[in-house]
Amino acid sequence: MSGASLTELKHFFTQLTYLAAAGLFVFSLRWLNHPKTARRGVLAGVAGMTAAIAGTLLHPEIVNYTWIIVALMLGTLIGVPLSWVPLTAVPQRTALSHAFGGLAAGLVGTAKYVLWHGEGALTHYRAAVIIIEVILGYLTFTGSLMAAGKLQEVIPTRPITYRNQNVINLTLFTLALGIGLYLVACPSQWQLFPPVIALSLIFGVLLILPIGGADMPTVISLLNSYAGLSAVAMGFLLDNKLLVIAGALDGSSGLILSIIMCKAMNRSFRNVLFGAFGQVQTSSAAGPQKTAKSGTAQDAADLLESSSRVVIIPGYGMAVAQAQHRVREIYDQLTKRGIDVRFAIHPVAGRMPGHMNVLLAEAELPYESLLEMDEVNPDLPQADVALVVGANDVVNPAARHDKASPIYGMPIIDADRAKSVIAIKRSMNPGFAGIDNELYCGDNTLMVFGDAKAVLGEIAKALSGQSGIH
Repeated sequence: MSGASLTELKHFFTQLTYLAAAGLFVFSLRWLNHPKTARRGVLAGVAGMTAAIAGTLLHPEIVNYTWIIVALMLGTLIGVPLSWVPLTAVPQRTALSHAFGGLAAGLVGTAKYVLWHGEGALTHYRAAVIIIEVILGYLTFTGSLMAAGKLQEVIPTRPITYRNQNVINLTLFTLALGIGLYLVACPSQWQLFPPVIALSLIFGVLLILPIGGADMPTVISLLNSYAGLSAVAMGFLLDNKLLVIAGALDGSSGLILSIIMCKAMNRSFRNVLFGAFGQVQTSSAAGPQKTAKSGTAQDAADLLESSSRVVIIPGYGMAVAQAQHRVREIYDQLTKRGIDVRFAIHPVAGRMPGHMNVLLAEAELPYESLLEMDEVNPDLPQADVALVVGANDVVNPAARHDKASPIYGMPIIDADRAKSVIAIKRSMNPGFAGIDNELYCGDNTLMVFGDAKAVLGEIAKALSGQSGIH
């Protein structure tokens, strides 16, 4: 076979694998929409990425695989340990993935700029694509590192604000964009390229500093969208159709997810990015101060055992305590007694979308019992007990009536409208929004303090030791 024929054959197989990978990525997103097909979606995504890598390795322009092998080994050495994280650390692990993706896009753009500038092949089009890729890539890199740090609590989760922060941030971004536009018009002015990189890196840090922990799920989705858009630019830069498709899927899905979460919190993008949500607020001294009623695990078990309908509302506290299997034990004990048990899932419970669903699915709880907020709220007044496991802001009644509250207008699960409420929490400390929860001091609320896993284990034991069927 001649060299030309071999090159054509490699090119054909490269495009064929890219087409297969694009299709698998689309099916992966589709199947990830439902727990019953989620495993298939993950496998499709893995197969798609494997096909994409294989197709790239067949590229006829590759003449030496030494550095590619070194990169694969380094990536494996870094990636495998990062995969061994508990489910509670998945959000910050996801943020790190976005950081790596943004850094990769930024470095590719930088390398292409240096290469084409040296060859005198830097056109206006190429410069424009590189500027888009570099700005999005590097701000995603530092922004995602900041988000991961806040989620890991290496950096304070509260908003870190300073005077005129929005003006400063927008000025930095405008300056980076302005210099970038000048470089597009005059691609040979290479000395202006490093300032674009520096401004993008700084902007990524300052963008996340004033955002509180309560908004991190939305921020991660936005950063995912930015990483996808930088991959689209990289695809145009490298004339790689698969990168364009995969980046567009990533960018659009991240944006759609961000819109869904903002709607769930009754927030706008502008409010998330510039509102400094999550600052700790002290309770007003005006008006009578209520106190919480506390009880024991046995008290909670008695309430549950005498009920007909129970709604379990999980939150981040359940995730931290890894208490989902204890929840399953209580679910089994109650359903054996003929008690109707359902779960109310808030869209932003936990630190990433679907966090509670993933944890409860791990405990093999029936998916048909996991109801979204809008499905379960109309029935909560008929529930005998609402069992709140580590949820906080998503069940705070202040969101309905307190116009001074930062969560006012945010749709919540109406736990307070159940006949009785059992709230399991380590302490009375506020959640991510930094405000006290009125639910805990409600007349129909019983607080059971302690680690969720330990408390739920005691409740399960108390239920298993009680005789008689409801």
